[in-house]
Amino acid sequence: MTNQELQARVEAISMAAFHQPFRHRAIFNARLKTTGGRFHPADMNLDFNPKLFAAYPSAITDGIIKHELVHYHLYAQHRGYQHRDHDFRQLLAAVGGARFAPPLPTTGRQYIYICTQCGRQFVRRRRIDVRRYACGHCRGKLRLQKR
Repeated sequence: MTNQELQARVEAISMAAFHQPFRHRAIFNARLKTTGGRFHPADMNLDFNPKLFAAYPSAITDGIIKHELVHYHLYAQHRGYQHRDHDFRQLLAAVGGARFAPPLPTTGRQYIYICTQCGRQFVRRRRIDVRRYACGHCRGKLRLQKR
């Protein structure tokens, strides 16, 4: 999906769910790591995480778009647009937007270390030197099981 397709989709969802036009810019922002989207009150633009749109079907991504549009439309109406506000929660439930973004697909390697004495597993993203580190529970030696 390109930025132009995203813009058209956001405008269509805004008219269908909110009966109000979306007059600003919606783009993909690859720097987003832990969130599905972001609303910028200063310029009223929306950013979306491209990894979520690639990993999940349109039904789930429509919920993310609706979530950000709730921020957008409430801010434009000078009503409570933050997650803790009653207006936000009511409108989000009314339009069927997602309350939370689904978990992002994990990236990078995962190292699994097992203690040779107690058998506990430790999942790490960064490799560690098993000669320098020991199990935090029983002080046993660690062994790399798989990458």
